[in-house]
Amino acid sequence: MSLAVERVTPQPVPPQAQQHMVRMRDGVLLATDVYGARPDPAPTVLVRLPYDKNSRYVFFEKVAERFTARGYVMVVQDVRGKFRSQGETLGWTGEVDDGYDTIEWVTHQPWSNGLVGMFGDSYYGFTQWSAVAGQHPALRAIVPRVTCTSNGPGVASYDTGSGRQPLWLEGADYQAHHWIDNDSYEYEADLTTRPLIAAYEQAFAVIGKRSAGFDLIVGGIPLPPYNGPHPYDARPVPVLHCVGWFDNLGIAHMRDYTELARRPGWSAVQYLVADTTDHENYFLENAPVTPGTDHMADEAALDTMLDSYTGPALEFFDVFLKGSARPESLPRVRWKLGHVGWRTATAWPPPEAAPVDLYLGEPAAATGPVPGGRLDAAPSSGTGSVEWRYDPDDLVPSATENTFMLLRDHPDERPTADRDDVLVFTGPASGTPLDLAGPVHAVLHVDSTAPTFDVFVRLLDLAPDGTARLIVRGCAQLDTADGAGEAEIALGHTGYRLRPGHRLALVIASSDFPNHLPNSGSTENPWLTVTPKASLQTLRTGRAHPSRLRLTVLPAGATRGERP
Repeated sequence: MSLAVERVTPQPVPPQAQQHMVRMRDGVLLATDVYGARPDPAPTVLVRLPYDKNSRYVFFEKVAERFTARGYVMVVQDVRGKFRSQGETLGWTGEVDDGYDTIEWVTHQPWSNGLVGMFGDSYYGFTQWSAVAGQHPALRAIVPRVTCTSNGPGVASYDTGSGRQPLWLEGADYQAHHWIDNDSYEYEADLTTRPLIAAYEQAFAVIGKRSAGFDLIVGGIPLPPYNGPHPYDARPVPVLHCVGWFDNLGIAHMRDYTELARRPGWSAVQYLVADTTDHENYFLENAPVTPGTDHMADEAALDTMLDSYTGPALEFFDVFLKGSARPESLPRVRWKLGHVGWRTATAWPPPEAAPVDLYLGEPAAATGPVPGGRLDAAPSSGTGSVEWRYDPDDLVPSATENTFMLLRDHPDERPTADRDDVLVFTGPASGTPLDLAGPVHAVLHVDSTAPTFDVFVRLLDLAPDGTARLIVRGCAQLDTADGAGEAEIALGHTGYRLRPGHRLALVIASSDFPNHLPNSGSTENPWLTVTPKASLQTLRTGRAHPSRLRLTVLPAGATRGERP
């Protein structure tokens, strides 16, 4: 049966936008919309994205209304090789120079006062960091949302703590749909095919073209994203980091924030807004969404979402582009405590937060079902261990096939926690709230019968009704040759209240499909393997092998009485 493929082409330019074809230094023309041009020069907010500047998905027709009403000109551009823009289609290349050249063009327009800020999510957060690397003097502030500096084809690479990041199949799949030519292609690849590469070869055969970025991923070929200095080493500009606690790029984004917050020059101009959102701007308080709260489908819900989406950026640009307010008027950190509301702090984590370790105990019970093993305040005096299997013919299912919109469904992960090829450790139910505010790590003593193996760790909120929903997650690919040492796996940062009667549940598995590419269980390329091998993993606990969950916790009562 032939694979069904739908081609997605550009939507019409709205009447309130004026499109220009802006020439880059190599002669390539990039399609660029201008909203709110006026006879009196004004500061400009620039957005450079690969998702069709005129699509409902990016809603810039509505976003521009908010910025132009505030006195800004908004410029939105299709990046090189996408939709109406010319040039080669290969993401994460050329953005430094194209960003510089676009800012240069903006500064020569009669409606520009020579000051430029940048705004946007994900890839159009990466184009902001690329412009920082280009160091155009007119760039005065950026608002990168749910993004990171370390993007590459199909990968948002980050420090896992130990080991490498298991290959993110969702990211590779994105490359194979979106980075083929100017348009995008919708199809359902059969991810049960072996070798897995064959599923994508079928798609490329139907389309008649390949994704160069996808081929780089399969070949393990790195693509340096910057042809100038890394943004960390560039001229500092004020940054408002807009982070989602449930964003699948959250670990990488918070790595950028924490690194720049301790760098001379950069630290003075770092600001953080952290919300209980996922990558696609769904909110914990609305999860799972209803038709009336789904901004992807409902116009009223979109308008409500856009208030929080644009509001912090407008306040930030009023300070650093307009100068209509002083920097001291902006809190250095605004963060939402899940299930409670907004808070402010002078730094992140809040200065009053402190690390708390919970040790993995009673491992023999950890193969489930829930409650499994225990999370204890101290390690057991003896030693313990437990094995769990990796079966490539019975992979642990991902909680959702689309982690970009995890909170749209906000799935119950209890069925996964109850599997006998998954380890689960639960803490006691507390009579008082437990407020998490900062980084979370899992420190595990693990090894395997395979030469390399993957470890996926999820921290869940186990409710009194037995349902279990995500708080944070992380993963690492480890090498058995390194020995059964201590592996520290970053689970990201969070602001989250564990409410009275609820319990923490730590879940450990060796697969997460289809979010991540299944391990080959050998040294063979997992894209090419036809017969992946099963393996056994071992977790050790006790005083000699103190496997533990490391939280960052606010003192009891620290957030009570504060206004959201």
